[in-house]
Amino acid sequence: MTRPVAGIICCTRTVGIEPAQAVMNRYVAGAMRFADSAALLVPSMPELMKASEIAARLDGLMLTGSPSNLDPALYGEEIGDAPGPFDLARDTMTADLIRAMLDLGRPVFGVCRGFQEINVAFGGTLRRDMAASPDLIPHHAPDDVGFNAMFDHAHPVDLTAGGVLATAFGTARAVVNSVHYQGVDRLGDGLTVEARAEDGVVEAVSAQVNGAPVLAVQWHPEWQTAAHRQSQIFFELFGRALRGEPMVPIDP
Repeated sequence: MTRPVAGIICCTRTVGIEPAQAVMNRYVAGAMRFADSAALLVPSMPELMKASEIAARLDGLMLTGSPSNLDPALYGEEIGDAPGPFDLARDTMTADLIRAMLDLGRPVFGVCRGFQEINVAFGGTLRRDMAASPDLIPHHAPDDVGFNAMFDHAHPVDLTAGGVLATAFGTARAVVNSVHYQGVDRLGDGLTVEARAEDGVVEAVSAQVNGAPVLAVQWHPEWQTAAHRQSQIFFELFGRALRGEPMVPIDP
């Protein structure tokens, strides 16, 4: 049987001295292997392509993490001293894609930056002090650790009883990796909290729009997915959504 097609957003990155469209293999492999889908990379080039031109050709959308941060103007704030780097082309493309996919009743899933993009698309805002604020647990490893150790930084989250993740994971609590400097400030309208950190920070959200499921997590299930059953379940939920199946409990 033909597998569903997941659209996976690209970032604007520099390769050598040239701008390039790029996405880390781990996101693509996670979708293809654990969601059992085909995948198409969606370039963040809104000056050359409209989201409406491709949305109908995709069975769902995966918004990936990225080193870049959202432009604060998207949620009504000035850049000021906001930390970059920024990717304004991706900002534009993802905002249009989220709207186009949900208008068609197609699922949208997000990871890290993708989680933040979904919150902002639903009218929410972000805070930019997740690593250093004294009222928060550390949401990012110290800057001097290596790349693998950065993804080893973890903390527990409480899953909302009866929610998609609590039901699918079969538990009320999970330990997740934490690699973000920004996070939810005001929750977007229509989003349901799926998980919170011990300090109250929202770590996962869900919604239903025109029959399409929305699910996003602040952590990184694409990192070493094969070693973590709950990370696999996140992508399995994506696979069910791509097929138009209800996100019913999955045996963890």
